[in-house]
Amino acid sequence: MAKNKTIFVCQNCGFVSPKWIGKCPNCNSWNSFIEEVEEKEDKTTKAYSEAIAGNPVPVSDIKQKELHRIDMPYSEFNRVLGGGLVPGSLVLLGGEPGIGKSTLILQSALNIDKKVLYISGEESETQIKLRADRIGINNPQCLIYTEINIDKIIATIKATDPEIVVIDSIQTTASTDITSSPGTVSQIRLCAQKLQEYAKQSGVPIIIIGHINKDGDIAGPMSLEHIVDVVVQFEGDNNHFYRLLRPKKNRFGSTYEIGVFEMMNYGLKEVIDPGKILLSGDNSNLSGVAFGTVNEGSRSLMIEIQALVGNSVYGTPQRSSTGFDNRRFMMLLAVIEKRLGLKLNAKDVFLNIAGGLKINDTAVDISVIAAVISSYIDKAIPDNLCFIGEVGLSGQIKPVSFIEKRVAEASRLGFSTIFISSSQKSEVKNQKANIIPVADVRDFATKLFKGGNQDQEA
Repeated sequence: MAKNKTIFVCQNCGFVSPKWIGKCPNCNSWNSFIEEVEEKEDKTTKAYSEAIAGNPVPVSDIKQKELHRIDMPYSEFNRVLGGGLVPGSLVLLGGEPGIGKSTLILQSALNIDKKVLYISGEESETQIKLRADRIGINNPQCLIYTEINIDKIIATIKATDPEIVVIDSIQTTASTDITSSPGTVSQIRLCAQKLQEYAKQSGVPIIIIGHINKDGDIAGPMSLEHIVDVVVQFEGDNNHFYRLLRPKKNRFGSTYEIGVFEMMNYGLKEVIDPGKILLSGDNSNLSGVAFGTVNEGSRSLMIEIQALVGNSVYGTPQRSSTGFDNRRFMMLLAVIEKRLGLKLNAKDVFLNIAGGLKINDTAVDISVIAAVISSYIDKAIPDNLCFIGEVGLSGQIKPVSFIEKRVAEASRLGFSTIFISSSQKSEVKNQKANIIPVADVRDFATKLFKGGNQDQEA
């Protein structure tokens, strides 16, 4: 007979404890333990069979099968997937509530010329129909089914025999094999394993929509991301129109590509040329604005960096950045104070990446410094200037990757003067733009403002 045992499972990391504890010793989260029932099979009744030895095959004798990917209706989606949807793959799409996950997948299901089974545990058929009417597409090959029982879902998939399956969402599905509620670690793990087993056996690709927690990570156990083949994060700000589709894991392609979409009143629209979408226009008379480049996979994007330096009204000056790592921002401010002598210790300094983009590329370091200095001395930077370079603690301008591609993109978008590290001057060839090499931040500030900030320096 099977024996049931009560355990407590952390909903953030999956750590198992025999009793309830307030703080998880594995991930240090508080009040994350939920009681679940673990079913264990009695070993005395389990039938053991003799193991049969396998037949390992040399890697040189394995014949490569031709892989026929399924083209999704959006080239930006195909780019992130590595060239299309692989048959038998399990794709996990995560993102904040209201960011457009379900809209993107429903649009893809309505636009593709294949039989798609869209299974929802969050919305009724009427609600999904309202969203489809807003999108404005009516495809009879897109079938809608509302259910949360994973066994009924798999039975319906087998009976329907679709070419693509969508699960919206994995946190709402549950199995009757265990007694815990939907969304718990054990339910998510079990449902994902059953979907993976069906996908590998049938060759039908399954797209799973997942929720994220307050830290921005996909909710559920980490084993969920290990089970699936592709993990894609849908990012963006609800106050802005642009959305980024970014892969975190991809067994069939690169994880350095991004897809760019724009939220419209009828749904999502892909942005084929995202190079200039983040540039707001004429900034010729505005101080504190500088332009740089970020590299996302095979793409180089131009970004607009905005800084504001003002007198502090509190005892402790404020340091705030939006879309840029705050710790690196503090480090760059310390470099400015130390190497340029600007008195920022009594100033509030704010930084913003226009367009709601979140970046981690260190190539924008001198763009951040240029924007801060511009706001500090209240002198505008010409809008035909672009800055590419990483800044070290010593103030040295260090080289960055893909410099020629970044310079080419900036030149294409009309930036006629580009500042780069002096160590990379020989790498940039046959460019129409005027390349200005700089060795350190003092050399950079002198060439940029041409003495306009000498009275501010030590």
